[in-house]
Amino acid sequence: MKSGGKIRYNSEYRKKVRAGFIGCGGHSYRNIYPAFKYTPVELIAVCDLNAKKAANFASMFGAEMFYTDYRKMLSNEDLDAVFVVTNYDENSKPRFPKIAMDIMRAGCHAWIEKPPASSSSEIRRMMDVEKTTGMFTMVGFKKMFFPSIQELKRIMSRKEFGRAGSISLRYPQGLPAYEKRKDASAMVGFLDHLVHPGSIMQYLMGPVESVFFQRCGGNGDSVSTIRFVNGAVGTLHFTAGQSRTGPLERVEVVGENANVVVENGVKLTYCRPGKRGAGGYAHGSSYIGSMSDAPVCWEPEFSLGGTSNKALFMLGYVGEVLEFCECVLKKKKPEIAGLDDALEIMKFYEAFKKPEGTLVTINNSRKK
Repeated sequence: MKSGGKIRYNSEYRKKVRAGFIGCGGHSYRNIYPAFKYTPVELIAVCDLNAKKAANFASMFGAEMFYTDYRKMLSNEDLDAVFVVTNYDENSKPRFPKIAMDIMRAGCHAWIEKPPASSSSEIRRMMDVEKTTGMFTMVGFKKMFFPSIQELKRIMSRKEFGRAGSISLRYPQGLPAYEKRKDASAMVGFLDHLVHPGSIMQYLMGPVESVFFQRCGGNGDSVSTIRFVNGAVGTLHFTAGQSRTGPLERVEVVGENANVVVENGVKLTYCRPGKRGAGGYAHGSSYIGSMSDAPVCWEPEFSLGGTSNKALFMLGYVGEVLEFCECVLKKKKPEIAGLDDALEIMKFYEAFKKPEGTLVTINNSRKK
């Protein structure tokens, strides 16, 4: 789904995805089930280990059946796809790989929340099941579907922007000390949140070739310098010590005499090629240039009760669910947020298990 188009409500779709849902927790309640109101989903059954929760969610969101064992749901129901939003297992690893593979082997497509796995090897096993079953798995990399990030990517493709040479991201996350990075429980928070900036980089810049990072021993802040396969470079600044009272994150991509910035996930500023003002550096009387050169800025309004200013849209939840549904209905693998993207993001995650101060090569074949 590309942002900026006209949205349809669930009742306006003639053809819908017959879907099951595994997981009846807080995140799915707030963000995923509500997205079905704007997407072609016919919710057939829900599943949760807690029967009371499953029954409540089935009643609340209009499912016909509820289960406490997802294998029974897969066996009993005629489904096109299954959404999965679960927690970590007793070993602090995401439960998604096994569930997604069971779903695909049952003849359904799978949509799983992030993080998709705890290792790249798990992603590769899921990819093998994709090949043998003809089904596919898509991952809830919501930031790939932020309207601001999607527009940023479109701006990058404009001729006047030129080739993107660098990207910088800031995100409030700490990196555990090296001696703890083999402990899955100590890495849960890092794994859970790395996928956010990681998915933005993968979407905008493509696969990472190598990364070099340094860590602050005090609060776990770190700075990484990155080279991408396409030859561009970047920085990833993890700011664990920043205040939680202000905007959490920032993204900037620099082209050729142009740059574009997304602040707080919603404010998009495009600084087009142009001059600062009349008269030049030594003789200008005003910093204000021509309207044709002026930066362009977009941010949402919060007065009207429409759809474009709802968090479900601004944070990409409707976008990712709609993209998945369109792929299921068209019987084609997703071009973004599929297992190919998941593999690159997990390889990037694994690089941070190395000691700081090490240049870690992730992919060797750079595109010229």
